[in-house]
Amino acid sequence: MTTSDTPSADKPTDDWVTGEEAITGPQKSYLKTLLQEAGRQESVEQLTKAEASDMIEKLQAETGRGDG
Repeated sequence: MTTSDTPSADKPTDDWVTGEEAITGPQKSYLKTLLQEAGRQESVEQLTKAEASDMIEKLQAETGRGDG
């Protein structure tokens, strides 16, 4: 079941109801992998879900790990 408070790649992160919640474990792990591949050292501990999602998209493009 899809609800309006479920984050989706199709919905801008600014519109996520849960976007201000703390970064999830899987987001944190994947971001650390992407940052390592990009040769960057940044802390992700204080990011929100929405910030993490935006950062993941940018790093996927930078590292070539994106969907397209």
